[in-house]
Amino acid sequence: MNRDIIDIEPDQRANSLKAIGWVSYVLHLIVALGAVLPGTQPGAALLIVALIIDLVKKSDAEGTWQASHFSWRIRTVIWAGVLYVLTAPLWLLIFPGWIAWGLISIWFLYRIVLGMVAMNKNQVVRP
Repeated sequence: MNRDIIDIEPDQRANSLKAIGWVSYVLHLIVALGAVLPGTQPGAALLIVALIIDLVKKSDAEGTWQASHFSWRIRTVIWAGVLYVLTAPLWLLIFPGWIAWGLISIWFLYRIVLGMVAMNKNQVVRP
């Protein structure tokens, strides 16, 4: 048996990061679709799993075009969370809360799809 340590080649690293990125994007997409479509909310657990993946693997992507995708997803989740918390009091009036959260959910979905399109093209994601 050969027990030599083998470095991961750049192509393998890129493919591994891309696979991780796709898993994260799909989890985000499921949550985003659930937020936009009434009655289909899959729960925050998937979002937390995706966020943890991104936070843990972000350093592995440093220096690659994929680093922007990890930052993009992390920023998207943080901003959406902040916006949901800030607009939560609007739910006391029901309709304004529904409108605010609907707009935030559409924005979240837009950012996830934009990132997925850029990743599919092997491009840096840009706002």
